[in-house]
Amino acid sequence: MEKIYVLDTNVLLHDPLAIYAFAEHKVVIPMTVLEELDVIKDRRDKDVSREARVAINTIDKIVGNASPKALQAGVPIRTHEEGSDSSQNEGNLAIYPDQQITMTDNVPFLNGSHDHANDNRIINVGLSLQATHPRSTVCLVTKDINMRIKAKGSGLERVEDYRKDKVLDDLDLMSKGYMQFEGSFWSRIDSVKTEAHGRHTIHVIQKSALPNIYLNMFIIDEEDFVGFVVNLDEEFIYLLDVNKQHLMNQNFWGIHPRNLEQAMAFYLLRHENSDLMVMTGPAGSGKTLLALAYALQVTMEEKRFNKIIVARSTPPIAEDIGFLPGTEEEKMAPWLAAFDDNLEILHGADEHSFSSIDYVKQKANIQFKSLNFMRGRSFNNALIIVDEAQGLTQFQLKSIVTRVGSNSKIIVLGNLAQIDNKYITPLTSGLTYLVEKSKAFKYSSIMHVNGIERSRLAEFAEENL
Repeated sequence: MEKIYVLDTNVLLHDPLAIYAFAEHKVVIPMTVLEELDVIKDRRDKDVSREARVAINTIDKIVGNASPKALQAGVPIRTHEEGSDSSQNEGNLAIYPDQQITMTDNVPFLNGSHDHANDNRIINVGLSLQATHPRSTVCLVTKDINMRIKAKGSGLERVEDYRKDKVLDDLDLMSKGYMQFEGSFWSRIDSVKTEAHGRHTIHVIQKSALPNIYLNMFIIDEEDFVGFVVNLDEEFIYLLDVNKQHLMNQNFWGIHPRNLEQAMAFYLLRHENSDLMVMTGPAGSGKTLLALAYALQVTMEEKRFNKIIVARSTPPIAEDIGFLPGTEEEKMAPWLAAFDDNLEILHGADEHSFSSIDYVKQKANIQFKSLNFMRGRSFNNALIIVDEAQGLTQFQLKSIVTRVGSNSKIIVLGNLAQIDNKYITPLTSGLTYLVEKSKAFKYSSIMHVNGIERSRLAEFAEENL
């Protein structure tokens, strides 16, 4: 049975290459969607306008020089963009002139002449196709929950969210960077071979004992055993025996870990083979402070990097600040105040704290950037800290990670409980996607820092409000 997918505008803004996700089927883009993309591509909000332009260019590549008649019937989607055979034609893409839909007695069309006219016109395309293609399965794909309810209520049999970017079915399944066991971990292991490598002790166990393990991951139990996965193959897991007291005694720029999760984050930050570090956790767990303390340590003391790039996305209204006088750092100050707060924690006890903070900013070459202006650049010999990444799509986060140049490292921070993007959920967040896609990469590391160290009030609010 032929499957016909009608794509809403928000799907193409969320993933401008979404058409390729349905490449083996028929994809229909309503004319109203093209009109909405045309309006959005010129907005001041650089993130969404860029996504609109990429989506339009993707459609243009597929359409090519097709005639109007062929375009309405459907032109082949050539999936060479995905790395497959460029000569292989799988599904096709059609543009539907929804302005030509007329009311009929047997199709329950929605009114297309009020405040929600565009949504209704797109739903009407699905209803029209369902009536005219009874042997096909017609599905409207939209990230708008209310639009999905309206479509179902109007008689459209299949309505779905866009799920290509959904890498998990339950957030509890997301990798935390460690596995915790009640009692003794060794009581669950049938056989182990222990080897001494200089000062280090390595435990070799069967991979079948922990089938979901990956590199740079910790194993902890209630009897203070801490193991770190330094290698694995098809048969065995190689665990480095890590002294818990050694973990707790680590130090970055005068900061010591306050709990085991922070201590494991310290260890991963220090890990030489890590080009990407992802730290998740609730507000007050110390993610920003740990990242900044590490950044100052390796930049000012160890001279591993020439600069620190501190970046986060800004809301659409922030674009207006571009017309005001001042440097990029001054314009970004309201959205990067958290880093100034943490610099005060690190140097607030100094005799001349404000002078110390200014000196550190200059000496460490700390540069504050908006993610809206990082695309197209390449950062070499830099430590990059991306804050508030939970509100980014997988497409946005990928475009940032690909900016990392030679001799550079990126630390991505985020709290999945504080997403303010109406089209993103914890399961579809770019942060969740990055964790799950990068956990098997041997040069990446992940840690969920759960202990709240800000205050007893912050802990109460995070858990109860």
